[in-house]
Amino acid sequence: MKILITNDDGIYSPGIAALAQVARKFGEVRVVAPDVEQSSMGHAVTHSRPLSYKKSPIDFPDIEAHRVNGTPADCVAMGTHLWKNVDVVLSGINMGPNLGNSMWHSGTLAAAKQAVLLGIKGIALSTPVGKTEPDFQQLENYVEKTLKLLLADDELALFNVNFPPNPEGILWTRQSVRLYDGIIVPGTDPLGRKHYWFTVAPLEPAEEGTDRWAVDHNKVSITPLRLDLTDEVMLQRKTGL
Repeated sequence: MKILITNDDGIYSPGIAALAQVARKFGEVRVVAPDVEQSSMGHAVTHSRPLSYKKSPIDFPDIEAHRVNGTPADCVAMGTHLWKNVDVVLSGINMGPNLGNSMWHSGTLAAAKQAVLLGIKGIALSTPVGKTEPDFQQLENYVEKTLKLLLADDELALFNVNFPPNPEGILWTRQSVRLYDGIIVPGTDPLGRKHYWFTVAPLEPAEEGTDRWAVDHNKVSITPLRLDLTDEVMLQRKTGL
């Protein structure tokens, strides 16, 4: 099995190194990741300037690794161009969760979506970050269990996976869709210039059976997704079909 690994945190992230080492148990691995952090870039693609790639400045033992001056989606396009017949694209392990509404702007998930658009299975993997970076050694066993489950067949599919800090099981889940307040937090830089941070505050608790509920209850969340965003209920109501 040929496994291409990317992320949105950039080539220096400990999460991509941890994922690459586990993925080696399932096949031949290559890493193609952004040269700088590209978090929350969504499915942006670069079309106004050329892309280039260079050898990774950090060592991935026994794994060929490159960095690209582009987005996560760019990295998948570039990686599958340079390395033919990729069987699966893994994106992560992201430093921070990608649950519920965050799927809309996640660069991690966008890389997995780009893979599916190219006819390749895509799997995005993320975990929360606290005051210290995640304990990837603690997660290793469940990363392996999850990959074993999702790589068992060659069906074209898109999965969004989130690991709690201390997993106690795996659940199949649906996306948590919650309304939230968009909050602008003003501040001042050291030179006295105003700046602003955009953040959100959920308005509703997570429903049981959703990705956010699972991670809140120390379960690995696996959410199967699709590229078709059509609201089938609305379409039927409007057309009568």
